[in-house]
Amino acid sequence: MEQLLLLIFLPLAGAIVTAFAGKSAKIVSTIFSVVSLGLALVMACNFIPNASTQFEVNLPWIADLGINFHAGIDGISMLVVLLTNLLVPIIILSSYNHEYKNAAAFYALILFMQCGLLLVFTALDAFLFYIGWEAALIPIYFICAIWGGKDRIRINMKFFVYTIAGSLFMLMGIIYLYLQNPSHNFDIQAFYALNLDSAQQGWIFWAFFIAFAIKMPIFPFHTWQPDTYTAAPAQGTMLLSGIMLKMGIYGVIRWLLPIVPAGVHDWGQVVIILSIIGIIYASLIAFTQKNAKRLVAYSSIAHVGLISAGIFAFNQQGMQGAMVQMLSHGINVVGLFFVLDIIFARVKTNKIEELGGIAKVAPQLALTFLIIVLGTVALPGTNGFIGEFLLLMGVYNYGIWATAIAGLTIIFGAVYMLRMYQNVMLGETNSLTITFTDIKGTEKLVLYTICALIIVLGVYPKPVLHLTEASVQHLLEQVNQKLNTVN
Repeated sequence: MEQLLLLIFLPLAGAIVTAFAGKSAKIVSTIFSVVSLGLALVMACNFIPNASTQFEVNLPWIADLGINFHAGIDGISMLVVLLTNLLVPIIILSSYNHEYKNAAAFYALILFMQCGLLLVFTALDAFLFYIGWEAALIPIYFICAIWGGKDRIRINMKFFVYTIAGSLFMLMGIIYLYLQNPSHNFDIQAFYALNLDSAQQGWIFWAFFIAFAIKMPIFPFHTWQPDTYTAAPAQGTMLLSGIMLKMGIYGVIRWLLPIVPAGVHDWGQVVIILSIIGIIYASLIAFTQKNAKRLVAYSSIAHVGLISAGIFAFNQQGMQGAMVQMLSHGINVVGLFFVLDIIFARVKTNKIEELGGIAKVAPQLALTFLIIVLGTVALPGTNGFIGEFLLLMGVYNYGIWATAIAGLTIIFGAVYMLRMYQNVMLGETNSLTITFTDIKGTEKLVLYTICALIIVLGVYPKPVLHLTEASVQHLLEQVNQKLNTVN
């Protein structure tokens, strides 16, 4: 119990200390994030990879309303807890060559967001889950609005309105479930045990799904994403793409599927169709992008579309593929945005047509960028391959038509990502890139770490699969059993 409480609230303590650390904020936030990573690794080493919930804490909070501080970790949540605590120090280290105005507030907000994310990924009480969901939104809004680029206020207002609207739908669903619960509490197991008819499950499905789909995002709820990813500071984009969109995927797996299986059964095909449309749409738009950062943003929509299709295919392969790909996508997309941040810091542009020849003057950057791109396009032997393979297998078991179309994400992704790499890194240098300098210091540390993870997880993914397998299997059995009861 003490370990989990420390894991959740250590970043919050770090945020408070960092806010008053002045010029030392960068170092202080790094220390807290690395300690959090160490604690998460210790918990992972002590974690038994079965279907049970471990490190559980259940303390009365607002007793009159049946609200408890109830949190715990199983194989599914352990994966995203590890991802969060791994990426936060990487993201902080990636900022070391930047000098942000009011840096103490900037780094404090990152740690505060980490606390909110960990609440989301460990909450076993719906009210606590909602608190974490909203707590994670507040800091990223200010990070993007204060330190973002051109037109950031308008863009972030759109992002804020989208996410708040989705959150309100989810809140209505949570309140309804609370009122239907004879125990009048927000405990996740009590929500799982509710016997709701198909009509009730249908509208609750959409109340939750819209909130999760906006966060992921899935077509047609994605329109906030490309502008926000482009306008946000690099570290804000990494937080959004590497971790925050996993909130939506995790919410579907942890809350949507077990609570309203009949709703998933009735509407799952619609979601798969939307996901596949999103894959094709985002891939085609990515082909036309002249800004590398926007291209990666649309690439992320396509990859998340495949993850969504794999989840709603509702089988062991699809779910396991979604879990692995959450981890792989988080690592790869942070790497991509960091490389683009390095390029922008040196030449003040991410326009593809204005770049070229960087490999000649920065071979180490070119090599690490190539490894990250190959992981993103799912080359066998990289971390992206095993996840996409399992996802496509899961979708194939659902329907061959869906696989034939969804599989285009690999072909399209390889074309536009490799073409972007060719135009940015290869060819002749120009007046902008001739003076380009290679990576050094923390840039090397971050990129070498990401590349090592891409290769190690690609060559030996067994620990990740073993970590989640029992929990995924238990979830599927639980949902199928409840679905049979409803039917």
